[in-house]
Amino acid sequence: MARRFPVDDPERRRWQDPERILTLAGIGEGMVFVDVGCGEGYFALPAARRVGPRGRVCAVDISPESIGRLRSRAVEEGLGNITPRTGRAEDTVFCEGCADIVFFGIDLHDFGDPVAVLRNAERMVAPGGRVADLDWKDEPMDLGPPPGIRFSAVKAGRLMESAGLRILSVQEAGPYHYLILAGKRQAAQR
Repeated sequence: MARRFPVDDPERRRWQDPERILTLAGIGEGMVFVDVGCGEGYFALPAARRVGPRGRVCAVDISPESIGRLRSRAVEEGLGNITPRTGRAEDTVFCEGCADIVFFGIDLHDFGDPVAVLRNAERMVAPGGRVADLDWKDEPMDLGPPPGIRFSAVKAGRLMESAGLRILSVQEAGPYHYLILAGKRQAAQR
């Protein structure tokens, strides 16, 4: 079983720095950021700080306990720009074409139907926006899920393309992760 790290674990921040990853994803002030499979808010909380009071963070997770902890932390920090929701990602669409970034933080492999979840992401992302998939490299390591369930960057990219997305970039995101950025497919030129 994979080792779980609390939201504030300093060891995790050494090898998975949420601020650096959010910078790579392109987050900025005033944006709408959707965190799919947000857990307790490892990425949602720093995203809410980054987008500021004019921005918004929508966060969904299947665990009511995790959403409860995210809500509590948001209240403690005075972050009124987070909309947390308990639910299945396969059934969740916060908005149509309003998100600047739809983010998957090391969880795409966890969904029963990743293509359905990515189709929802494609619906939520605004023209010019990005879908970001941060995931575990498909190689042996002591951290993360078993290698047999991880998605290689190539496989994740193919899933994104099958959901109607176009790959914009694939990059290293620390010693254990890659980050894929994708956007909506452009309409064919006439």
